[in-house]
Amino acid sequence: MTPARTGLVAAVLAAVLTAGVLLATRHVPARARPSSPAVAGLPGPGRLGLHVPAPRVLGPERERSTWGALRTAAVARAAPDATAARVAALDARTPEGTTNLVLVLGRARDRRGMTWVRARLPVLGRAVGWLPSTALAAYGTVGTRLVVDRRRLRLTLLRDGRPIMRAPIGIGAAGTPTPAGSFYVRDRVTTYASPVYGPVAFGTSARSRTLTDWPGGGFVGIHGTDQPGLLPGRVSHGCIRLRNADVLRLARLMPVGTPLRIV
Repeated sequence: MTPARTGLVAAVLAAVLTAGVLLATRHVPARARPSSPAVAGLPGPGRLGLHVPAPRVLGPERERSTWGALRTAAVARAAPDATAARVAALDARTPEGTTNLVLVLGRARDRRGMTWVRARLPVLGRAVGWLPSTALAAYGTVGTRLVVDRRRLRLTLLRDGRPIMRAPIGIGAAGTPTPAGSFYVRDRVTTYASPVYGPVAFGTSARSRTLTDWPGGGFVGIHGTDQPGLLPGRVSHGCIRLRNADVLRLARLMPVGTPLRIV
C-alpha cells in the first residue's frame, strides 16, 4: 500500500471514530452524566451504576464499646479459669425484669481452649471479672459514653467522643452519696407508675453502699422527677435525677449498654 493510500485510510478511520464518540455522547441521558463526582477522586455514577455516597468520618475505635447479654445465670471468676476465685454470681435477669447485661472489656482462652470474656459487672467491690463466653447470648456495640460530674452537678452524653447533650442533675445527698467509678447503663424501663421516676428511667450497674431510692435498693438509677425545682442539687438517695424533658431527650440519644463514668 502506498503512503498516500495509507494516509487516506487513517483519515477515514479517525473520522468514523470521532463521529461514533459524538453520537454516543449525544444519546446519553443528561442524568447519566453527573456534573461532578460524588466523592473526590472517584467518577460519578452512571445511569445504572452504583451510587457512591458522600464520605462520612468514622468515630475512633477507642470510642466504641461492646456489651454482652447473659443467656443464663453465671459465675464470674477472678481469672479466665474455671478454678479461679469467684468474683460474683450473676442472674440472667435484672431486678427490673430485663435481660442482664455486662460491659465487655476483653477476651482470652484458657489452657483447654475455652473462651472467656472479661467484663464489667453490676456488683459492689471488685466489679470486673471473667465469664465463660457460653454464658452470653448476644453482643452489641455503642459509640456513646455518659459522664456524671458530681462537683458541677452536670450530666454530659458523648457520641464518638463529642458532647451531644448536657443537662443539670440531682445526685445523692451527703448521707446517701452517688458512688464514683466506672459503670454502664444496664437497662431502660418505663414500667414504674410513680411520678417520682418521671416518664422513663435507666438502671445502671453502679451500686451504693447505702440504700438508694431505686426499686429494690442499692442500684443507682437515672430518672426524671416530679420536683424539677430542686435541680441541680444534692437531693437524692443516690440516684441521678433529671428534669423530665431532659430524661426524655437522653432516652432518644442514649442506647442501653452505654459506659457510665461518675466523677
